[in-house]
Amino acid sequence: MATDNILVLLEVTPDGHLAKSSAGLLGVAAGLGRAVALIVGSRDAAERLSESASELGAAQVLLAEDDSTSFVTPSVDAMECAFQACNPNAVIAAHSAYGRDVLARFAVRMGLAINVDAVDVTRDDQGIVAHHSAYGGTYNVTSAVTFGAPVITLRAGIANVRAAAQPTVAENLVVPSSGRRSAVIDASEVSDAPVTSRPDLRGADRVISGGRGLGSAEGFSLVEQLADALGAAVGASRAAVDAGYVAQSSQVGQTGVQISPQLYIALGISGAIQHKAGMQTSKTIIAINKDETAPIFDVADYGVVGDVFTVVPKLLDALAAADS
Repeated sequence: MATDNILVLLEVTPDGHLAKSSAGLLGVAAGLGRAVALIVGSRDAAERLSESASELGAAQVLLAEDDSTSFVTPSVDAMECAFQACNPNAVIAAHSAYGRDVLARFAVRMGLAINVDAVDVTRDDQGIVAHHSAYGGTYNVTSAVTFGAPVITLRAGIANVRAAAQPTVAENLVVPSSGRRSAVIDASEVSDAPVTSRPDLRGADRVISGGRGLGSAEGFSLVEQLADALGAAVGASRAAVDAGYVAQSSQVGQTGVQISPQLYIALGISGAIQHKAGMQTSKTIIAINKDETAPIFDVADYGVVGDVFTVVPKLLDALAAADS
């Protein structure tokens, strides 16, 4: 029997909360049909997590317990069980390491088509359509499946629509083990992440990035100052990373992190195609570069031709004055 359900796999962070991507995923799902959330986690946190998902727009929450030491396979088993329970029009998850791994395995197991790294999902008179930014952002393309429910991963930060809160309707799934081969976790340890008040690059609404035009690691501090003034994450071009100005974890681009924040400010970045592939789906792009022919201006909504070491300090002064 056909349904209007959209099954959404929500990720749980190591500290036991829903990942930041959850709100956007449920917002997209609610715009397509009836959002059904699947949460795979501990039994102790089930009630709290289901309430959080309902507040973000889940019309129904399916809960699956994962207390095994098997890696990923229990989540795929839960996806199969949830899929059979709600018979959805589509399956959606974040294009994160977890989301990609689970949905790829699930699609293979169920014989369904998978659309990865979508920048939007819509519905037409024939069904669900995924939209992609392809060939380094040169083309915008669409894809749809000819049979079954599409399995879709959404790029981080791309979904900014939010759904209305729903009453909590939760159901515990009894998930039989598939018995499939799986890696086994012998031990785990949470690494000490650098202490910072800045948002995570992958899900940030605002990102300030710097390039080789900043000249040195000391010059790159200008990026950090502006990021702190705007409550933004710090990004970088590959050239800045290769030059040692900043850690590789901050690299934005085809071989780095692909993001779609509400605001992206590029300081001293020329705009190589590999960099643009990772940021040009941002909602508003501002570029500051002294080279008026820099390719970054081709994708910028606003451009300032000038020396970053002149322009940015004046911007910082203006921001400070506005706050005083």
